[in-house]
Amino acid sequence: MSVSVDLCSPLAVLGHDVQVPLASGAKVGYAALDYAASAPALQRVWDDVAAYAPYYGSVHRGAGYLSQLSTDLFEQSRRTVAEFLDLREGDQVVFTRATTDSLNLLAAAVPAGARVFAFETEHHASLLPWAHAGLEVAYLRAPRSRAEAVEALEAALAAAPEGPKLLCVTGASNVTGELWPVAELTATAHRYGARVVLDAAQLAPHHRVSVRELDVDWIAFSGHKLYAPFGAGVLAGRADWLDAAEPYLAGGGATRTVARELDGSVAVQWHSGPARHEAGSPNVIGAYAIASACRALTEAGFDALEARERQLVDRLTAGLAEIPEVRVLNLFGAGSARVGVLSFVVRGWNSSHFSAALSAEYGIGVRDGLFCAHPLVRTLLGDEDVAVSECGAPEPSLPGERSLNAIRVSFGAGTPDEHIERFLTAVRELVTDGAAWNYRNEGGRCVADSRREG
Repeated sequence: MSVSVDLCSPLAVLGHDVQVPLASGAKVGYAALDYAASAPALQRVWDDVAAYAPYYGSVHRGAGYLSQLSTDLFEQSRRTVAEFLDLREGDQVVFTRATTDSLNLLAAAVPAGARVFAFETEHHASLLPWAHAGLEVAYLRAPRSRAEAVEALEAALAAAPEGPKLLCVTGASNVTGELWPVAELTATAHRYGARVVLDAAQLAPHHRVSVRELDVDWIAFSGHKLYAPFGAGVLAGRADWLDAAEPYLAGGGATRTVARELDGSVAVQWHSGPARHEAGSPNVIGAYAIASACRALTEAGFDALEARERQLVDRLTAGLAEIPEVRVLNLFGAGSARVGVLSFVVRGWNSSHFSAALSAEYGIGVRDGLFCAHPLVRTLLGDEDVAVSECGAPEPSLPGERSLNAIRVSFGAGTPDEHIERFLTAVRELVTDGAAWNYRNEGGRCVADSRREG
């Protein structure tokens, strides 16, 4: 028996009423369709932060009222995040700067001699920290189905030598939006004694995430993609590797005691737990903003949020499928489940030119490029023809590379239906009629220059 879910309205976000200029000189309400880079802050989050801001104080050890209040708020924020992620007993929440910072922290805590497994489809934040930390990394080829991903991991783990192992896997691709088989990959990893860290930067803003149910060992995400500003992120999960590692940063807050020895050296006892890796004055407002976003999304109800997003995804994919010149990029096939993230190319168009026209002529903000996932995008583009416009195409970064990039449209809980409809209308008109303006390259960016004749 199917269960119906009432669709919710878009959540109130900052910037929903911002007017932006078009090349014509007119102004139009901005259609923010670049949530995958940074989602607009929820109005609820901004209001909570504004209410707290006059009471801000430095946390921990302060005797004054504001310090005590801020300490309580900071630690309650940690508990709120733990509840949002459905952590296990004994798991810990470490506040960081973003997903990238979280995964670099974990890379520094992975035991020496460990082998890390990562698909080449990962965002650079989850692809690069491991080798940068001096760990041995097995990069797995891009799978073309969920089953192939599980099979490739099992084969790699079966052939791996004894010793500690870690799989890093994304929950939802920042390029295609496709959902990865996290539970199946985790079960496979655990059978071979490997641990798992989940990059949930694109998953947590769109879907309920339970660490307990997925059974991953760690999870990382960023506040700025979860409708919370202020440059904070989270690494949450098992304590043992984190407590055994050297502190991520050396400094105040991470230390239990520091003493001068008779020989002139300094002896340090470091904290265990989250404080061990949170040296310095923490970003209290950032942590509180994340907790506020967690509460807001939970109260809105993920069933309703996911149902509405599926409706928008279906409308977007159906609309683009009606335009023969558009090719949507997929790893797992056109019908694969995805969050509100989708990348595509348009035959006869350079992607930078097309994105510039969406902005200058329709007030639509998308992103073009390789999306900090260069191996994945190049795999998906394959032998795509490169269209050169008056803007030109971005220069290859390496000798012998071809100039290829794509367009990404992404949305979420604050996106009104009208933004999706305006986007589809704009794509159809640009493909059918071409741009109404000439464009030039200015500092590597396409900018509107003059209106076309006729």
